[in-house]
Amino acid sequence: MTPLRPDTATAAPQRNARSADAAAGIKNLQQLIELRWIAVVGQVFTIEMAHYSLNLTLPVREMLLVVGCLAVFNVVSLLRLRTGVMVRNVELFLALLIDVAVLTVQLYLSGGTSNPFVFLYLLQITLGAVLLRGAYIWSIVIITLLCFGVLATHHLPLELPQDLHQGLSSLYVIGLLVCFVLNATLVVVFITRINLNLRERDARLAAARRRRVEEEHIVRMGLLASGAAHELGTPLSTLAVILGDWQHDKQLAAYPALKEDIDEMQAQVQRCKSIVSGILLSAGETRGEASMQTTVRTFVDALAEEWRSTRSMPQFIYDNDFGADTPMVSDTTLQQMVFNVLDNARDASPGWVRLAVTRNADALRITVTDAGPGFAPDMLAKLGTPYQSSKNRPGGGLGLYLVLNVARTLGGSVAARNRPEGGAEVTIELPLAAIALPEAKA
Repeated sequence: MTPLRPDTATAAPQRNARSADAAAGIKNLQQLIELRWIAVVGQVFTIEMAHYSLNLTLPVREMLLVVGCLAVFNVVSLLRLRTGVMVRNVELFLALLIDVAVLTVQLYLSGGTSNPFVFLYLLQITLGAVLLRGAYIWSIVIITLLCFGVLATHHLPLELPQDLHQGLSSLYVIGLLVCFVLNATLVVVFITRINLNLRERDARLAAARRRRVEEEHIVRMGLLASGAAHELGTPLSTLAVILGDWQHDKQLAAYPALKEDIDEMQAQVQRCKSIVSGILLSAGETRGEASMQTTVRTFVDALAEEWRSTRSMPQFIYDNDFGADTPMVSDTTLQQMVFNVLDNARDASPGWVRLAVTRNADALRITVTDAGPGFAPDMLAKLGTPYQSSKNRPGGGLGLYLVLNVARTLGGSVAARNRPEGGAEVTIELPLAAIALPEAKA
């Protein structure tokens, strides 16, 4: 395990932002593929109806060949989609150009601008406006306008009477109606789906930005804590030397009560030095000396014993049901993370706290339970948000925030709930692969 540093603190949110764009691009390409299959079926149906039912003269072979080419392109697009590679803006632009080209060729073979289905160009422009950005949008508009202008003068004739005065009895009016229904239906269905994809992408990007801000906050606190630990090191060492001299002073040895106080002071100073060393180790200083080989059961047993011996706790229940032991790297950050949760439980329930260690598949599960009043509903809803505390203490509410972010860094999770019988329960779950020895990893 490695400590959280400024360069790695922003790497994960940046990856999340890229993955959000990638997910939205893949979903949008999938929408185009589905729309294209509808176009393939619709074109075959329209060609057959116009030629065989309405007896209109059409170059059926050529038009079906164009439909076949569109189907082949769609199969290629489907295979590309399954690769999972990020879909870029230029790729969506080229896909829309293919659709515009196929529509233009079909209109050229069936009357050009006199064909009522010429208004399907509006669907391509609408899709471009939603999917594309910047110059790509106006490129689609200009290209469709050019295609429309070319079709106005260059096309194969279509024997379709322009009898608009007959209303719905006119083939041209019926064609316009069908084109309008197609445009309206496809715009509503697919634009709604595409907008949903884009909203999901924006939500992921917002979450990534919020995560980046939170992790930068952690880095700043780590730097502050590291600096404070350095400053505290010298006075604590001085106090340790003075107390050591007092312990060996023969005159003070004549007062047993005073000697007990000196021993207690010496123990507390050593504890403070241990805490300062832990802060420095968690910040990444003298790291090689901090991490050492141990096992999961040994680590949590020592953790529980140290917490029990350094806190005044009337009833502390510890259950270790981890099962078969597993080698791991002992790390001060893990210990401090569990201590934070235990300390919070002790503050809420001074008389009773329970620590349970179990194994859940390939994960280490640590559960801390108390008999206190439980979490407020708004605190559970904002679990892991800094400065959410029920202690009304300046700067409070960072414990669970830090615990959650350390767990995330290791690929784990933190969950909290209120027990039906009263009290609260916090569960930390860490993948064993993240804390195992390198040679133990598969």
